[in-house]
Amino acid sequence: MTGKAVIFEAMPTGDAQRIWDGGPDAYGNPPERAVSDGSGLPCRHCLQMIADGKPYLIIAYRPFASITPYAETGPVFLHADPCQRAESSGELPQSLDSPSYLVRGYSDDQRIVYGTGSVVARVDVSRYAGALFANPAVAFVDVRSASNNCFQCRILADDQMDIMPGQAARAGIKPGAQISVPYRHKAQCT
Repeated sequence: MTGKAVIFEAMPTGDAQRIWDGGPDAYGNPPERAVSDGSGLPCRHCLQMIADGKPYLIIAYRPFASITPYAETGPVFLHADPCQRAESSGELPQSLDSPSYLVRGYSDDQRIVYGTGSVVARVDVSRYAGALFANPAVAFVDVRSASNNCFQCRILADDQMDIMPGQAARAGIKPGAQISVPYRHKAQCT
């Protein structure tokens, strides 16, 4: 199975900042506070493990723009103090250190593309995600915990620099407009 080069994307800073500024999580609740015991708690913003003794937040997170039956929401961890967002990178994030992950493709209207979901060995995540982009229905890929289904990060195809035309039209964005979209690079609408 061959495919495109991929880029791993962390939680957008705007989402994290809203929580750090005292905003509610996806269910309208304040974040739960805890202290790391160093047992492998991945921050979804910096994509690093939260160190032993460091405070962190537990929030309900929905990495989708709208609420649909496919907009999965679940618990994620975030450093309690603001951290630097992980750079978009083709390298597997340090925080992905479990033996396997659930990797699944989604369409540009943020719905699961059936037949794309699979539990994949950590070493094969990039290759599998890249192969999913051969399906023109796949706009992005999410990586989730294979055991708990928690969102880990989003994957885009490396050549995915333009927002999908369907997304632009639904949002009322005119061709040629410069926009910034969560989990997408700054894009030129076509």
